[in-house]
Amino acid sequence: MYRTLTTLGCALITALATAWVPAPTTKPARPATSTVRTHDGTVRGAGHDGYRTFEGIPYAAPPVGRLRWVPPRPPVHWPGVRDATRPTSPCPQPAGEVPGGSTDEDCLHLNITTPDGAEPGRPRPVIVWLHGGGFTTGAGSSYDAHRMATRGDVVVVTLNYRLGELGFLAHSGLPGSGTFGLADQQAALRWVRTEIGAFGGDAHHVTLAGESAGGYSVCAQLASPAASGLFDRAIIESGPCDSGPDQPFAPSSVSLPTARAEGADFTARVGCGSGRNVLACLRRVKVSRLLAAQDADQQPAYTTPLLSSDPATVLAAGRFPRVPTLIGSTHDEGNGWAAGIIQAGHPVTPDTWRDVVATFFPAPGWAKAIVRAYPMHRTNGGPVFGAVIGDADFACPTERTAGLLTDQVPVWRYEFADEHAPPLTSGTPPFPLGAPHASELPYLFDLGGRPRDLTAAQRRLADTMIDYWSRFARTADPNGPSSPSWPRQAVLSLAPDYIVPTHTAGARHHCALWKTLGRAQR
Repeated sequence: MYRTLTTLGCALITALATAWVPAPTTKPARPATSTVRTHDGTVRGAGHDGYRTFEGIPYAAPPVGRLRWVPPRPPVHWPGVRDATRPTSPCPQPAGEVPGGSTDEDCLHLNITTPDGAEPGRPRPVIVWLHGGGFTTGAGSSYDAHRMATRGDVVVVTLNYRLGELGFLAHSGLPGSGTFGLADQQAALRWVRTEIGAFGGDAHHVTLAGESAGGYSVCAQLASPAASGLFDRAIIESGPCDSGPDQPFAPSSVSLPTARAEGADFTARVGCGSGRNVLACLRRVKVSRLLAAQDADQQPAYTTPLLSSDPATVLAAGRFPRVPTLIGSTHDEGNGWAAGIIQAGHPVTPDTWRDVVATFFPAPGWAKAIVRAYPMHRTNGGPVFGAVIGDADFACPTERTAGLLTDQVPVWRYEFADEHAPPLTSGTPPFPLGAPHASELPYLFDLGGRPRDLTAAQRRLADTMIDYWSRFARTADPNGPSSPSWPRQAVLSLAPDYIVPTHTAGARHHCALWKTLGRAQR
C-alpha cells in the first residue's frame, strides 16, 4: 500500500512539475547574428531581442552502442558550422514533460543563453541549471532562461543528462555504476570551464543550480570529490541534501548494494538476467523496452567512486568545497503529492487520517506523534496531509541541510510563499495547492518557452528573485540596493509585495518534531 500510494503521488507531482506546455517551442528568431568557435567545432546561434541562444551543443559523445552505461566521453569534433538555433532531443524518458517521451540516446547536449554584450572581453557570471524530474524526466530545453540572462546580466547554461536506468543502472560489471547521470553533469561543468569564455561567460564565476532532482544533484556534486573546482557557488531549490528513506517524495540516493539489487531486478525484467554476457544483452535492448521496465522513481548510488557516501554524511563531515550556497523550498511542497493520492481514490479524512499516517510513517510511535502535531478537523484533509509531506520531506530536511552548511560556508535561505502561484498544469485539484513543489520555477524561467500569466505584483516578485539569484552568482551575496534586505540569520519569505525575513519557519513546519522522530529512529 505504501509503495502504491507513493507511486501515485509521484506520478501526479511529476505531472504538476513537468506538464508545462504541449511541447517546447522555439521563439521566432531574427537571422543568426553570430558564430562561436569551440574546441570541438563552430556553432551558429540565434539572435533575439536583447539576447542570443545557442542550443543543442554536444558536451559529450553520444552514449550509444558500446558507450551505453559508460562514463561520458569527450564530444566528437564536427566539420563546418553546426546549427545551434533549435533544441535537440531530450534524453530517453517516458511521456510527460516531453510529449510522447523520447527514445534518442544521442542527448548529451547543452543550451546557452547570453545577454547582448556578453563577449570574451566582457565576461558575465555563469549559472548552470540542472533540471528536476525525479531523475526520470526533464530536459534542459524546457527552461527558457532569457529573462534571467537579460535582467540578471548573466550567461545561463541548461543541459540534459542521462535519466532513469540509462543514467543510474547499477551492476557489478559497470565502472561508474549508479552514477552515469551525475558523471554527465560533471562533464558538462568541465565543458563550461573550458568553453564558456567564448560565449561571454566568466569561467571563474560559475554557479551550479537546480530544483528537485536537480537540487539534489547539486548536493551530490558538492559531495563528489570529482566535482571539486568545477563550480564556485551553489543554489539548491527543493532538493535538500539531508533526505532518505523516511522522506519518500524527496529526491535522495541509495547505497551501491541497494542500487545493485534494484539493477538486478531491472536486468531480469528486460530479459538479460541470465546468460554469459549480461552487459552485451543490456546494450542490445531497445530503449522503449528499457523505459517500460524501469521504476517510476530513480536514485543515484553512493559508496561509489564518484560519490563516496550520501551527501548529508559528507556535508556533516565537512568534506566538501567551501562554496557559498543559496538554499530553500516552497511553503506548500507536499500539496501536489497529497492531491495526487486523493485524486487516485484514496480519501484523507479524520476517519482515515491515522491509517494514512501509519502507512507512510510505520516506525513505532511515529503515527501517534504526527497525528497529535497535525490534527485533522475537516472532511477534506488534503492540506493537512500535504503539510506533513512537505514538512517531513522538504522544509525540515532543507533546514537540516542549511545547518550542515552554515558552519562551513555562507548560506542564504528562502521560502517561496506565493499562495496564488500560477498552476503548472491544467485541471482542478481537490483543494487549493498554494505554493507547491516547483511553483517558484515560472518566476525564474519561461517554462517550455511560454511565460505564465503573472499579476503585476507577481512580476515584481519574479524580477526581485532574478535579481537575488543573479547577484548571488555575481558576488556570492544576493543582497543589493534595489531589493529588500536578506539577512543570513533568517529565512527570507518570498511573496508578492511581501518579502520579509522570518525566524519562525522551523516552528511552522514542526521541524523540532521531525528532528526528534529521526533521532529516535537512529
